[in-house]
Amino acid sequence: MTDLDVWTAMATARAIRRYTDEPVDDATLGRCLEAATWAPSGGNWQSWRFVVLRSPEQREVVARAAAISLEIIEPLYSMSRPDPDDGSRIARSHRATYEFHDRAGEFTSVLFTTKHYDSASELLLGGSVYPAMQNFLLAARAQGLGACLTSWASYGEDLMRSSIGVPDDWLMAGHVVVGWPRGHHGPLRRRPVGDVTYLDRWGEPATPIVGPAS
Repeated sequence: MTDLDVWTAMATARAIRRYTDEPVDDATLGRCLEAATWAPSGGNWQSWRFVVLRSPEQREVVARAAAISLEIIEPLYSMSRPDPDDGSRIARSHRATYEFHDRAGEFTSVLFTTKHYDSASELLLGGSVYPAMQNFLLAARAQGLGACLTSWASYGEDLMRSSIGVPDDWLMAGHVVVGWPRGHHGPLRRRPVGDVTYLDRWGEPATPIVGPAS
């Protein structure tokens, strides 16, 4: 297996919600986790812990958390199960999302946590764990895996925290499902960088650096 260069990995690391039945082997998953530990860490405290969830019991808990999440995001995103004959882009997207939630108990996933300190806001504390999550996602993509960051550990936090035994003084920062993709990666669809970048003052175009906004 030949790993991708970092630019290709970043440009094609689309969220993958459909997976084959092939399990993720320990060596490949271990490389993703090792990459996570290479991320920047405030004060080099490395106050993160990663919990791999793949036992039948924990997968069932993840499935229940996914069901809770789906009930919340359906009205939030005006989602409903698409008609089988609907081939539109939005229908395909929704169909993948529903399949993802329906099959949540079949996947390996990783819970990312970080120690809570009263001296910093949760947003600031996230700066020492979210780079680790991004490293994990890029390492997964580089090895041909698919991955998807979910909201399940947020909407199903009480359920997952209790089952996994996460101490109260640790924040459940994120949850990533990982597996071998059924389909293709990327390319990503994103707004032009000129639309989201300013120079020196809010709203001032950064045209010399990133080109004109669309």
